[in-house]
Amino acid sequence: MERGLVSAFVVAAGIAAAGWFIGNGFVAGRAADRVVSVKGVAEREVKANLALWPIRFVAADDDLGRAQARISDHAAKVRAFLQINGIDPANTELQAFNVTDSAANIYGGDRRDAPRYVISQTLMVRSDDPEVIFAASQKVSDLVNAGVVLSTEGGPGGGGPTYLFTKLNDLKPSMIAEATASARQAAEQFAKDSRSVLGGIRQASQGVFVILPRDQVPGEQEERQRDKIVRVVSTIEYHLRD
Repeated sequence: MERGLVSAFVVAAGIAAAGWFIGNGFVAGRAADRVVSVKGVAEREVKANLALWPIRFVAADDDLGRAQARISDHAAKVRAFLQINGIDPANTELQAFNVTDSAANIYGGDRRDAPRYVISQTLMVRSDDPEVIFAASQKVSDLVNAGVVLSTEGGPGGGGPTYLFTKLNDLKPSMIAEATASARQAAEQFAKDSRSVLGGIRQASQGVFVILPRDQVPGEQEERQRDKIVRVVSTIEYHLRD
């Protein structure tokens, strides 16, 4: 009889101990699962530091030689225009020379009234001074007045300059630090509101840097604006304790 009581007591004690360990393990597990996920944002307003301006012009004639002479004249006038507006000719390069012979195009249809030869060429301008490029682009009508035929069809050119910001790596360290601090501030506020204590970082995601137009209006392309916004969003999970 006494042996049976001892055995029962041992079994009961074992069950109680197991329950205590399981219960405390569950509480510890739940405590470990208490996290808060927050986002931190950092932004900088920047100016483009590089401008690319492809100027595409065309010439047409029934005589290939005359068409070639006209395209050469256009190129000279474009270079002169750029130089007058403070753009170094060394920062320009002729590209994309193309000749179309309508007589050789079997799908061209009846084009008896159109010039046989059409020559197009692009003068690419590359400058570290976007403001100078912008000012020149506002006077592009001077080229039209000089007899230069500009085109936006069939390739780049005529659509205006493209403005780029290429110094993103210079901003990354400080912006990541700012986004991380912003995320921690939000997590601390959450912990305070929930009467918890903020613990260490459980998981962190830096996020992707994006460059946006400063003036975000429908249809406005970032590369057409000289003023831009650089943004990064970091997502961080913090442990919470009672």
